[in-house]
Amino acid sequence: MTKKIKYLLILLLGTNLSMNAQFGFSHEVGAFVGGVAMQSDFGVRYDFETNAGNTGIGIGLVHYLNFAYRAECNCYTPETYFNDHFKVRSELSYNSTNLQHFGEWVDRSSYTAAQLRAMKGVAKVTDIGMQLEFFPLSIREFTATDGAWAPFIALGAHYSFFQNGTYSELGPMDSPISTPIKYYGAWSKEGGSTWSVVSSVGTRYKLTELSDLFAEVRWQYYFSDWVDGLNPDPNVYTENKANDWNLWFHVGYIYYLN
Repeated sequence: MTKKIKYLLILLLGTNLSMNAQFGFSHEVGAFVGGVAMQSDFGVRYDFETNAGNTGIGIGLVHYLNFAYRAECNCYTPETYFNDHFKVRSELSYNSTNLQHFGEWVDRSSYTAAQLRAMKGVAKVTDIGMQLEFFPLSIREFTATDGAWAPFIALGAHYSFFQNGTYSELGPMDSPISTPIKYYGAWSKEGGSTWSVVSSVGTRYKLTELSDLFAEVRWQYYFSDWVDGLNPDPNVYTENKANDWNLWFHVGYIYYLN
């Protein structure tokens, strides 16, 4: 674990402990697993084959501050709209996607198409961050009702540490044999870090008094175009001007600590 991740973990934990000590909110912990579709400079934008092919797996651990319930007295907090409709979620997650080119330019019978077919990559991303979840229905009523559903939407920010590895099966990159001119000097296998914004829609299902299941679709936009390991000049190749982003679908389990 890098020093940056350790620092951010300590910061998140300290923030949650401080809020708990001051206000006595209750806690929830959980985990999730699911699929990730990476939208990057590998493949063709809005192409089904690209979207279906450049997919991977994501896992994560989550912690929630529940404002509707006080831990120290096992009682509800004073009823306010915020307490009954919002939770703060902290998360540590990881996703990995193997990448390659798909679409019309790869399907052609040319040497450039052969070069594209031989290009491979990987994007491995570790995320740490927070988001605010809004529940349109009452959190109190959901908590007290087995078998209830609680839809939610969320918005937040993550700090993302990424590793990438772009290579060609034809030989070293940046050579006429392996690399189309578009990608000369526009590839990486060093990794880096960046901020990202996340937005989610999902629902919880009340499994037992102290546990929930949840399912979620999440969009994540990175403030970097290097996450996938490719970044051709956006002023020349305008089809690649967007930063990298991905779409998650995952399911998980949540346990109430207090």
